[in-house]
Amino acid sequence: MTDNSPLGPVPGLGYGPPVRAQRILRLGDEGFEPDEAAIAEEVPVAFAYGGRTHAVMMATPADLEDLAVGFTISESIVARASDITSLDIVRHSRGIEVQMTIPAEDAERLAERARALSGRTGCGLCGVEAIDDAVRPVRPVDARLRVDAEALWRAGAALAGHQPLNLETRTVHAAAWATPDGALGIVREDIGRHNALDKVIGALARAGTDASQGFLVVTSRASFELVQKATVAGVPLLAAVSRPTGLAVRLAEAAGLTLVSLLRGRTAQVHAHPERISVPLTQEAR
Repeated sequence: MTDNSPLGPVPGLGYGPPVRAQRILRLGDEGFEPDEAAIAEEVPVAFAYGGRTHAVMMATPADLEDLAVGFTISESIVARASDITSLDIVRHSRGIEVQMTIPAEDAERLAERARALSGRTGCGLCGVEAIDDAVRPVRPVDARLRVDAEALWRAGAALAGHQPLNLETRTVHAAAWATPDGALGIVREDIGRHNALDKVIGALARAGTDASQGFLVVTSRASFELVQKATVAGVPLLAAVSRPTGLAVRLAEAAGLTLVSLLRGRTAQVHAHPERISVPLTQEAR
């Protein structure tokens, strides 16, 4: 499965593309020189369920349907994409509002959580007001996926070529879902690493793809929130280009998630459940 659609409907709402050219003065030994630079855009995006705002975060104005569905699933607001019976993206006076309709029982449970706080750029804890809500028990991951080390190298090497926004701006994170052979099926970008992953989860859910039949690659550190989101989606392996936090490692161990970090070139570190990664026999014998 390949998804090549980089933009959602935001330009029709009066917003421009997720990257803008800005006039700048470039400073060097010879003084100032007029130039242009690509700047990543960000807008406030509010998620509203049944007319009530649940969370507000800063996000890249692209693929907002994927972001909304992925956030709703990964935050355990609903169990599946089909539980969202309507989704409308509307222009707000100062940003964008995603209006969703969910089952009454889910809406009632959400209201009890009373989470309606504003988050900073890419905040993974937007609207969380209790520690128990922040560090939720992780879901066990029992998928029997096995991945060759070569597949990890292949996915990691391919990711840079699927980041057009970051190529222009050098400020945008990416998340990708890869098939067991390392081919990238879904890639999403956002200024927030959590948003990028939610977009991937949402795209998979909207397409009806079994997320457990592949693995995730992210261009950020492996924070505990990313581990939580991966387990909710049922993905058995998460690979990051940077290091994990201690809490992320402990949660991965508890959930049965294979956690890989420092995925760069043909090297990486495995912090939890290495049994899903196949290596040459000569290496296993060492």
